Amino acid sequence: MPDIVLHLAVSALYGGLALHFWRTRWRPRETPHAGMAAWERAALLVPMALQGWLLHQDLIAPEQLRFGFGQALSVMLWLGVTIYWVESLFYNLDGMQPLVLPLAAVAAPLPALFPGMAVTHAASIEFRLHLILGMAAYSVFTIAMLHALLMALAERSLHKMRKAPLGDGPGGPLGGPLAGLPPLLTLERLLFRLIGLAFVLLTLTLATGLVFSESLFGRALRFDHKTLFALFSWLTFAILLLGRYAYGWRGRMALRFTLLGFVMLLLAYVGSRFVLEVVLGRV
Repeated sequence: MPDIVLHLAVSALYGGLALHFWRTRWRPRETPHAGMAAWERAALLVPMALQGWLLHQDLIAPEQLRFGFGQALSVMLWLGVTIYWVESLFYNLDGMQPLVLPLAAVAAPLPALFPGMAVTHAASIEFRLHLILGMAAYSVFTIAMLHALLMALAERSLHKMRKAPLGDGPGGPLGGPLAGLPPLLTLERLLFRLIGLAFVLLTLTLATGLVFSESLFGRALRFDHKTLFALFSWLTFAILLLGRYAYGWRGRMALRFTLLGFVMLLLAYVGSRFVLEVVLGRV
């Protein structure tokens, strides 16, 4: 069976589950869900396991590694779904599925459609460590960004309920599709834990990048656009964490910094690879 068929099958499974969760979580109902049912959790494991096997075949099994924006996005969203799946074991995060699963559905077939660029230094331990840390940082930041968006939706819903006349809307702290979420303060703590973890991973990514660059090119740092965007992203999240612990930043301020830092991080690698592979056709 051609690889593209398996990749499209994974995409279809993610897409079908995204539609299911949208219908059951984002449409108003009288009683909120208490979390994912056992069959839903098992069903989500199917595309996760198949995509993990495909990524192993694409990135680990071949003698020559090819890596580009398609592989990066696929790994990033696969790890993101995995992180969400594990996280949902401890917190009821219903409402996140319709945000993360469509992205995973779009990213799943990209490695088959865009084979990436040959990596000549894939055997380097520094490079492999740098790549693993980088993909982990991307993935945790992806979930953090979706957390921030979910918090923004929940906060907007809460403000609308406060402005509504007494007796309008369901009871509880939040109504409608977001009624099953934890309190906003709990979501906020989760968000900054994720950002803190991702910041550590990004710091380690940049540090191993220095080692990798020096061993490969004979100099510690290459000041190209990829490096600058990565450094700007690191600085953005450093300012956000400092503002959080020193000044109590939260809400819209946290959302803006999270989105800004995430966009710059995407531009650092995925954006540059997209331009090289798709726009300029250098594979």
